Amino acid sequence: MPHSPTLDIVGIGNAIVDVIAHAEEDFLITHGISKGTMTLIEEDRAHLLYGAMGPAVEYSGGSVANSMAGAAALGARTAYIGKVRDDQLGGIFGHDIRSAGVGFNCLPANGGSTTARCFILVTPDAHRTMCTYLGACRQLGPDDVDTTLVASAKVTYLEGYLWDDPGAKAAFRVAMDAARAAGRKVSLTLSDPFCVDRHRADFLRMVEEDVDILFANEDEIISLYQTEDFDEALDRVRHHCEIAALTRSEKGSVVVSGDEAHSVDAEPVDRVVDTTGAGDLYAAGFLWAYTQGGDLRACARAGGIAAAEIISQVGARSDADLAALVTSRLAVNPTV
Repeated sequence: MPHSPTLDIVGIGNAIVDVIAHAEEDFLITHGISKGTMTLIEEDRAHLLYGAMGPAVEYSGGSVANSMAGAAALGARTAYIGKVRDDQLGGIFGHDIRSAGVGFNCLPANGGSTTARCFILVTPDAHRTMCTYLGACRQLGPDDVDTTLVASAKVTYLEGYLWDDPGAKAAFRVAMDAARAAGRKVSLTLSDPFCVDRHRADFLRMVEEDVDILFANEDEIISLYQTEDFDEALDRVRHHCEIAALTRSEKGSVVVSGDEAHSVDAEPVDRVVDTTGAGDLYAAGFLWAYTQGGDLRACARAGGIAAAEIISQVGARSDADLAALVTSRLAVNPTV
């Protein structure tokens, strides 16, 4: 008989240090970068972009790492699995995620590629475009997955970006099997429409067979089902996994579970500064509420509140008291 969970969420993802800078549209055009997407780059291009971009601020990041930090800020018991190198940026990443209250005990690589970094270019319209050098992330493998840790968490949250590397795919399988054996839930974020394009068949199979809670934005879910109609994609996904939480930017989010559906308006924001981390913090709020026993509408509202807060500042780690903010706004309809 499985033991009671001692963690709420364990996340597995690319351990990355974000380098955030403001950029004009012309910069993207000059460097052949497709606006609003995430592009994988190699080390030489990483050096070129860093030399060409304007003043930057560094934050520890990575999609699922941001979600775990956000969930921890809300009061969830969280841990993270990701690979860094034993270099300066690897040390920064480890310090930052632990100081956010997230358990992080993965051994750093002592050779090979340097710690990953993501250049986030924020245009005047507050949209972000990412160029990512994965570096040491590509060394993540099944041996890095602590199956006892996974078995101790109510939810294991997986990052779709990881599916680009064979070792990480094997790590996914180990984690999903461990969660299933312990009677826990498996959650997946599709990460990016281009990521979905690369791995559509595998993602469809996982959504249908392995995933309990799916996170996707409108572009990603449309890409997954190869349709131009959001409602068609929504209708298809509701039959493939237990819960699908679909974000639609200023239109809010839609959460479906079988015949149950909730459309939740976006939270008001005085000024959008940087959309980096909006989806990450939505997942953080949603999974926090879910693991505390909240109903689906409350989960979506918690996610929306956390996302609205993060886009009102630079970076994907909140400067505000996220727990006080989310709980106070939910208090008008307390279901968590």
